[in-house]
Amino acid sequence: IEKKIKRGQKFIPPIPNFRNEAQKHIQNVLVSFKNKNKVVTKNSNVYKTSKGLQQKVQLTPRGQLHNETIYGKAKRLMSTPTKLGKNFTIAKANLIANKHQKELVLAHLKQLNNNAVEAFNTKTLKKHPITFKNEPLKEVYCYEIIYTIRKPVSPDLKIEKVLDGKVKQILKERLKAYNGDKKKAFSNLETNPIWLHKEKGIAIKRVTITGISNAISLHNKKNHLGEEILLDEVSIPTSYVSTGSNHHVAFYKDLTGKIQENIVSFFKAVTRANQKLPIIDKTYNTDLGWKFLFTMKQNEFFVFPSEDFDPSEVDLLDTENTALISKNLYYVQSISVVKYGNSVVRDFIFRHHTDSTKKEIKGLKNHTYFHIKSLDDFRLKKCVKVRLNHLGKIVHIGEY
Repeated sequence: IEKKIKRGQKFIPPIPNFRNEAQKHIQNVLVSFKNKNKVVTKNSNVYKTSKGLQQKVQLTPRGQLHNETIYGKAKRLMSTPTKLGKNFTIAKANLIANKHQKELVLAHLKQLNNNAVEAFNTKTLKKHPITFKNEPLKEVYCYEIIYTIRKPVSPDLKIEKVLDGKVKQILKERLKAYNGDKKKAFSNLETNPIWLHKEKGIAIKRVTITGISNAISLHNKKNHLGEEILLDEVSIPTSYVSTGSNHHVAFYKDLTGKIQENIVSFFKAVTRANQKLPIIDKTYNTDLGWKFLFTMKQNEFFVFPSEDFDPSEVDLLDTENTALISKNLYYVQSISVVKYGNSVVRDFIFRHHTDSTKKEIKGLKNHTYFHIKSLDDFRLKKCVKVRLNHLGKIVHIGEY
């Protein structure tokens, strides 16, 4: 056929207006993707005992619970002060660096039944100010919890992550001496050591660096007899790990009408399943007046608004509207939410259902893909969640 076309023969369409008809049908195709909805599966384990074969049904996670790296825990003084306001919590109060300020703040909390929202309300602080050195206490310096790991000194070491200030300065001077060449500066340390105390023969071979921003504890501290070590009758957590990928993010509307979020890791989702609780917590912060809206996880579909399209004004189940819906139908490529102290960096990436690539080409941004990095984004407020069957037909609108 290709040879015939090259010889100058024309393509004879099988029907009139073939290209227009083909385009019309292509625009009415919605591409569906399979969701990874299962968190756990039931497995039956058979084992031998003195009473014969026994059978036990267990829940098996359908993914990796956490990353392999084990981290330690430490406190670091924050470079900027924290304001005493509506976002100040009891946990923050216990991390105040100044001992006297900490006592004053905790005493203030105790007077108001440890209700942080009421205690640090603007009206409450005006009526019952926290006085420090004869002046109202408005902000405090706090420690932040960080998770650390020991790493060998090597060319791929990030010096800015080193915790010890003195060690960090020595490493910077070493790098400067080699004109910024990390391979030369941090290689062959046995023959060319980096000295911490040369007179005492102490060389820097491994350093403690900051690792992840959020972690959970796998174990509690134990003594040599295997008994738990208690501090004020409370177990001491240890062996911290990163929970890895997020399972879903749930969105809520607070009393002020603003959208709020709750990130649920795969680890937390499995924990809820083992406790026979719903994977999606629709009652989260209901005591604060939060109202559940919808969840978002990888490969789920959303119809987004545009300048000339509002999904709430269109019958999404009507196949006559498929071509119109197709232009605004995107699936969740990835969800990322990382907390750094008081700040949150989020990035929700959405990909058009007809785009089979994962590349980010600038010219195609906001067409074949787009990012949402703020909870105030109008697209997040007006989007409609839909479910597609395996044939690419919308069969459900809203949370399912």
